[in-house]
Amino acid sequence: MTDTLLTVHGLNTGYGAVQVLFDVAFGVRAGTVTTLVGANGAGKSTIMKTLAGLVAPRAGSLLYDGREIVGLASHERVDAGLCLIPEGRLVFPGMTVEQNLRLGAVSPKARSGHEEMLAEVYRRFPRLQERRRQLAGLMSGGEQQMLALGRGLMARPRLILMDEPTLGLAPVMVKQVFEIIRELRDAGFTILLAEQNARVALELADHAYLLENGRVGLSGTGQDLLEAPEVRRAYLGM
Repeated sequence: MTDTLLTVHGLNTGYGAVQVLFDVAFGVRAGTVTTLVGANGAGKSTIMKTLAGLVAPRAGSLLYDGREIVGLASHERVDAGLCLIPEGRLVFPGMTVEQNLRLGAVSPKARSGHEEMLAEVYRRFPRLQERRRQLAGLMSGGEQQMLALGRGLMARPRLILMDEPTLGLAPVMVKQVFEIIRELRDAGFTILLAEQNARVALELADHAYLLENGRVGLSGTGQDLLEAPEVRRAYLGM
């Protein structure tokens, strides 16, 4: 049995007077894809931001690799191997592809072997190598998503947080992004995926959680949720 890399327990948080998450609990096992599905506004992105240290929890525990990370700064979490690939990609448009990638190696651990990791990113994403001198802002949305993924890998993460990676992409690019996620899982990476494209995300997931109004409403394997009547009715149009 694989070890649990991340355990979230009793997580409550929000923005100002508005509470978004209510006693959220879930786990992520090493070497797997765990998917969070739910409607827009269900709290998926808030979970990702909280894990990355961008939003402070009001209550609850975040155990990463057996260590409580509540209170750790974002850069300390990155150094520990936790990397967020944010919604909307957020590449630096006025910088080249390679400059964007090198910015991913921000932690001391990543900087020590960044040339080897850059070569590995180019091996996984040959399109990025072809475009390495091009300004990131001139790339297509799908290419920018590849760049965001590559930049995340430059941090040498153990746990990759992917927040809506297919948002706004053409169907052909959606398929390619999910193929990349599958390849990363097969290569040993651990991935927590927040995704509105429920069908494809659940087909890929080893384990999945349905978020409804800031609470976990259902959990199980990806196949379990695909077959659940409430998921089929509300998210799969069946």
